[in-house]
Amino acid sequence: MPRPDVETRVDAPRAPRGRILVIDDEADIRESLELLLEAEGYSVATAENAAEGLRRFESGVFDLVLLDLMMPDRSGLEVLDEIRRRDRETPIFLITAYGSVEVAVEALKSGASDYFSKPWDNEKLLIEIDRQIARTRLERENRELRRALKERYAFPNIVGKSERMLRVLDLVAQVAPSKSNILITGETGTGKELIAKAIHANSPRADKPFVGVNSGSLPPDLLESTLFGHVKGAFTGAVANRRGYFEIANHGTIFFDEIGTLTPDMQVKLLRVIQEREFMPVGSTETIRVDVRILAATNADLARLVEEGKFRQDLYYRLNVINIHLPPLRERKEDIPLLVEHFFQIYCRENNKFLDPQGRSLLRFEPEAMHLLMDYHWPGNVRELENAIERAVVLATSEVVPVSVLPEQLLQSTGVRTAERAGALPPDASLFEKVADFEARTIIEALEAVNYSQTEAAALLKIPLSTLNQKIKRLGIPIRKRQS
Repeated sequence: MPRPDVETRVDAPRAPRGRILVIDDEADIRESLELLLEAEGYSVATAENAAEGLRRFESGVFDLVLLDLMMPDRSGLEVLDEIRRRDRETPIFLITAYGSVEVAVEALKSGASDYFSKPWDNEKLLIEIDRQIARTRLERENRELRRALKERYAFPNIVGKSERMLRVLDLVAQVAPSKSNILITGETGTGKELIAKAIHANSPRADKPFVGVNSGSLPPDLLESTLFGHVKGAFTGAVANRRGYFEIANHGTIFFDEIGTLTPDMQVKLLRVIQEREFMPVGSTETIRVDVRILAATNADLARLVEEGKFRQDLYYRLNVINIHLPPLRERKEDIPLLVEHFFQIYCRENNKFLDPQGRSLLRFEPEAMHLLMDYHWPGNVRELENAIERAVVLATSEVVPVSVLPEQLLQSTGVRTAERAGALPPDASLFEKVADFEARTIIEALEAVNYSQTEAAALLKIPLSTLNQKIKRLGIPIRKRQS
């Protein structure tokens, strides 16, 4: 035992220099790289083929990827393209036995950070890995520092780390303090109103009203009264004077959602307010002056509507002083895991389910379900994802959320069909649906042949038991008890 007067010190384990993913089908290559990198203090994960490599990349956070060019299931360039569609930042070094200039050029064009020919120089490889990780970390720290300097521009309800969304947030922070009118464009469900509220909240008008108007939900006569107010007796039912949205929003912000639905007559009236900063309530002869900033949003192509004569060109230019375009979710899929976590937090608290003592969500999707979320094209964008997550929270019975709770539309679109519907494909079924249907029927037949023993079914199908289990979950095949 140590003497009482002697301090015993236990060194804490050192944090790894970085996490590196090695994707290579040759076991010797994987082992040699793992030994080399771990000796230098890196944490290493390995994958023996493209499919496993993509799964590991999606489920972890890595500082660099070493990727083999030639693999049996998919080429390294295909894997590189798949990763780059979801992550533009993580450095990727391509490893090839074919050290041609053409391969190098193609790899670099596809988004590789560098490439090395087999056999490579270990010392040079380690130097480039260290340099690339340091450079990437420095770039990330600089971006975070620039954003930290803009602390007053906080957007707590806008979630995203993709480069496209970060550019949007930078633009929002830049234009929010101005008085300029702003046109926000993007598909339905991308969060245009959320951006409008962020602009208002970070402007000098933040303590004044923010008034939202859904331009397409009201008939023209009611919309005019809603915007400009009316005096008593102006029309049947006008039993008292009523202020309109422009007067209510004075010194604040008014937000027109779906501005492209305005009738020609309302376009003229809105143009006059923008130009003159004044209007007359319905039935009145008195002019009211206002100071209102106008934000407008549309999922339509206003420029095309102008060309077709359906939207006034002069109004278009008045509204489109600054344009903020929101990318669809399918073009920023690296934001999906963050959005999933964000909505898990909201709906777990709302439903008081699966919360830790600090009130944080404990839910997580099983890997196959998360893979389907990443592959889906999300025509309804963030709003559709939010609905899917709310559904998952309501239907979840354990902390790990299975594929079966995902919406049927999502499952069908990604080629997953429940076992109950196996063999009942419509004539226009996609290739993915046909393959999934064939898989489901084949697995069900195997299970029935061996009295639902999954171990025996895996042997019959000549696949690992773990692979069979994953397919059973993904295809929604019911697990039945063996009959004695």
